[in-house]
Amino acid sequence: MVNYRITVCYDGLDFYGWQRQPRLKTIQGELEKAIERITELPVKVIGAGRTDAGVHARGQVANFHTICHLENETFLRALNGHLPWSIRVTDLRSVSPSFHARRLALAKTYQYRILHTSSPDPFRLRYTLFWPYPLDYEAMQEAARLFRRKDDFSAFSANDDKNPIREVVRSELKKEKDELIYTIEARGFLRYMVRTIVGALLEVGKGKIPPEKIDELFQARKRVKDIPTAPPHGLCLLRVIYPEESSP
Repeated sequence: MVNYRITVCYDGLDFYGWQRQPRLKTIQGELEKAIERITELPVKVIGAGRTDAGVHARGQVANFHTICHLENETFLRALNGHLPWSIRVTDLRSVSPSFHARRLALAKTYQYRILHTSSPDPFRLRYTLFWPYPLDYEAMQEAARLFRRKDDFSAFSANDDKNPIREVVRSELKKEKDELIYTIEARGFLRYMVRTIVGALLEVGKGKIPPEKIDELFQARKRVKDIPTAPPHGLCLLRVIYPEESSP
């Protein structure tokens, strides 16, 4: 058995998330079906993270163990040939048997894009949240910095996690032409955490809450119902970082 590491990009709008589900179209399910067609062996694909329904990825990482007599380059082409066009494997390599895509990940970087214009480009609407209303960019930028911390993120999650403490090492909002781009990096995230943080930033941008209230929201230690969860299609998993790829 060889342990294969793959990098996957996908348009998540047509799928019910990463995790395999009975009778539903998922990223993990499509990958496993494609691999099994080539190798004629059952397989389990382990992803670095479980993206929700509608969330995209440019740099999802996964691994699986199987027996395949094809060269890696040929295996990659065959795999893409059996996958829907909205899922592409961009890299495939043989790795140590001990490599585990989820357990060894040091951090994941997500990006949420807001299309802030009165007239949207229809070709960008699958990957950005269209927002034609006024936003206070400077206030949102100030609020974004307040999420860089190690804390209980229960107020920004949809579930009661036994360990809600997360350490966010990067949280920043930048403007590029007609887009507001929010980037966040952490080892792990609670369910809907990034999208709820974006929802909070939008509330700040609308003037409904001041940036300094973010600290107060953390103290709630439970989901704040007044903060909406941003739609999934603006969110993308950009990169998964492993020990050998981290900066010294």
